Amino acid sequence: MRETKLRAPFETSSVLVMILAGGEGRRLGPLTSDRAKPAVPFGGRYRIIDIVLSNFVNSGLHKIKILTQYKSASLDEHIARAWRLSPMLDNFIETIPAQQRTGKSWFKGSADAVYQTQHVITDESPTHVCIFGGDHVYKMDMRQMLDEHLERNAEVTVAAIPVPRKEAREFGVIEADASGRIIAFHEKVADPPPMPGHPDLALASMGNYIFNTGNLLNALEQDAKNEQSAHDFGRDIIPYMVRNGKRAFVYDFQTNRVPGEDEGSNAYWRDIGTIDAYWAAQMDLISVQPAFNLYNQRWPIRTAMAHDPPAKFVFRDEWNARVGIATESLVSLGCIISGGRIHRSVLSNRCRVNSFSHVEESVLFENVVIGRHAKIRRAIIDKDVEVPSGAEIGYNLEEDRKRWYVSEGGIVVIPKRAKIG
Repeated sequence: MRETKLRAPFETSSVLVMILAGGEGRRLGPLTSDRAKPAVPFGGRYRIIDIVLSNFVNSGLHKIKILTQYKSASLDEHIARAWRLSPMLDNFIETIPAQQRTGKSWFKGSADAVYQTQHVITDESPTHVCIFGGDHVYKMDMRQMLDEHLERNAEVTVAAIPVPRKEAREFGVIEADASGRIIAFHEKVADPPPMPGHPDLALASMGNYIFNTGNLLNALEQDAKNEQSAHDFGRDIIPYMVRNGKRAFVYDFQTNRVPGEDEGSNAYWRDIGTIDAYWAAQMDLISVQPAFNLYNQRWPIRTAMAHDPPAKFVFRDEWNARVGIATESLVSLGCIISGGRIHRSVLSNRCRVNSFSHVEESVLFENVVIGRHAKIRRAIIDKDVEVPSGAEIGYNLEEDRKRWYVSEGGIVVIPKRAKIG
């Protein structure tokens, strides 16, 4: 495993981080009916927002503002309770709701969200501003991207990940020269331009940016005056800066090396914008050698502390198939596997799986109770749901569709506090 020596020719106190966490998350369907997408549970005990916050905190960047808008109550509560940094060291992680500071409208796009909250930037007077999304799954040492931004004397740097060109049609694609300087930005085009030196690959934007502060504020001011703009960083701000000759560069995410991670996990990045993608990312966690490793103590995923007791597995009546057992699964604190069987599943805190039941390839949120003899397969069950004895979910999708949301990939989603007759 290769470790990268960090020169870090910058002061971390001069870097402000702004996390965009205000999107509706419509494609996640029932999971975002009561919560913002970054507040959706992930990996048993975490929220999606915890991933990007952990990346920044682990990188030593501790001045973070989170821009919220839609259904942000649970996200605001999570940040307030879980992410308290030391004010004595001028560290903070704080949420900023949409406030209509520049007019009678809410955030009209990612760029408009930062434009409407630019007072945060001017108040802090940072040298650089990191603008990142709050809803992707990946690990990244942010210092290395900052280091490259400064080495190139860039005015903006865009993180990108190489993907097969056929898949790149679903992303914003960066066209760059051999030095990494951005020539153009293409939004979901049929024939994405190839990555220099790799004709079968294209550079898909991750929606993560580092700006020099002055350049950012100037670009936002010009964008706000343009009534034809979508006020989006990828569609408007980056192309505007490229057209105007600004030093815009791409950062290849594959080159990033996170302390304690194996070489094979460096390129793991998942856009979990759909139910199928979200479910697949959860299943990635339970692999024998997961690409997204929750057990790297040198780069932990941080979240709120819980006071729940350890998980408990009871009954070993093998003769009557009443055995509390979990295989290839993540089982969180407070769970009781009481004579039921769990296989390839992720359980959040305080779930109970009763005797003779079977849960397979499923994700259970907090306080889910599975009744006796119930059978659950390829399902996501939101919090506070009680599945009655003998119920079957995921075995007859036509019947499931009559009551619940079923994804294109056949994942059944039971919404929060749903009543199952």
